[in-house]
Amino acid sequence: MKVLVIGSGAREHALCRCLSLDPDVTALHCAPGNAGIAEVAQLHRIDALDGEAVAALATDLGVELVVVGPEAPLVAGVADAVREVGIPVFGPSQEAAQLEGSKAFAKDVMAAAGVPTARSYVCTTVQEVEEALDAFGAPYVVKDDGLAAGKGVVVTTDLEAAKAHAADCERVVIEEFLDGPEVSLFAVTDGETVLPLQPAQDFKRALDGDEGPNTGGMGAYSPLPWADPKLVEEVLRTVLQPTVDEMRRRGTPFSGLLYAGLAITSRGVRVIEFNARFGDPETQVVLARLKTPLAGVLLAAAKGTLADLEALRWSDDAAVTVVVASHNYPGTPRTGDPITGLDEVAAQDAPFAYVLHAGTRSEGGAVVSAGGRVLSVTATGADLAEARRRAYRAVGRIGLDGSQHRTDIAAKAAEAAV
Repeated sequence: MKVLVIGSGAREHALCRCLSLDPDVTALHCAPGNAGIAEVAQLHRIDALDGEAVAALATDLGVELVVVGPEAPLVAGVADAVREVGIPVFGPSQEAAQLEGSKAFAKDVMAAAGVPTARSYVCTTVQEVEEALDAFGAPYVVKDDGLAAGKGVVVTTDLEAAKAHAADCERVVIEEFLDGPEVSLFAVTDGETVLPLQPAQDFKRALDGDEGPNTGGMGAYSPLPWADPKLVEEVLRTVLQPTVDEMRRRGTPFSGLLYAGLAITSRGVRVIEFNARFGDPETQVVLARLKTPLAGVLLAAAKGTLADLEALRWSDDAAVTVVVASHNYPGTPRTGDPITGLDEVAAQDAPFAYVLHAGTRSEGGAVVSAGGRVLSVTATGADLAEARRRAYRAVGRIGLDGSQHRTDIAAKAAEAAV
């Protein structure tokens, strides 16, 4: 099978790495890709938001499956353009991708489907914002209605900070604060059948102890030893399947990857948000544990034949990912700094630890930083403690001037303190 992956982040590197190990994949392409993806796939320099260009490339390459990784191309309708030329594509249509593209739309779908979520108000004026903040009280949760690369949410006890974030957005969703630990659960769906993957937990705040500003994610781990063994079954029944059924009822069936960000509250499971694609950095740890070849699963979702698949097989090992970010992230990142130690990780830590590239590029034979989140270091082990040790040992080999990373990814879970 010839496969084309669209995107250039660590999520796409994780997907390409997994697909490159699949015996059914005979040729692997990625557009536009990055320095790390170039080691496992042939890169093509195109605009990932240009649906016609992606469809033309897929046609020219003769691929049998296109996997659209990031949210922006999905919301831009890239998957629709590929479908129009008759090539199976893993990723929802532009209309269905509004589950991530608009938080107000997602709230409307959840209400119609009876999906448990936080109470909320959609606000477009200063008066509406002030009334909503007053109604819920602190901590205040203010979400940009549109795409914001995982950084459009402010959770704060500072009323003025909440108002300031709302003022920067054209439309916001203000909702009640949900207590309890957060969980990410992915599901592959063809619009009818829903196949849940293994849950993970990510770390959004920039600094140890969940301090600092929100980011796109500074690390993740899987499995969740503290979670209820019936959690996946419950979320499939109360969240994932009802949402997919409601989208089909509306005439905008959702196929691809449905991501549910969940809070395990004192009142039960509540949905924080939906995403329309694999999450980053959770993808890195979830795919590290998947034993079933990936290409066939994604193709079945694209073709509407998920119901014919056997149950997914998973490793009992744990996986931990630590993100190495550039100087000043999540503010304007410094780029162009050389990255060292990558060969050392490959020589001394593989196969139990490896580096997935995100914001990197090749320059004069070297790899340099090219974004905010630069690398994801992923490691597996018999348990979370071993996976953490391997991940941080590999992180210690990497040199990037001014870089930052959290030192507490999965620490509480490894110590049974969640």
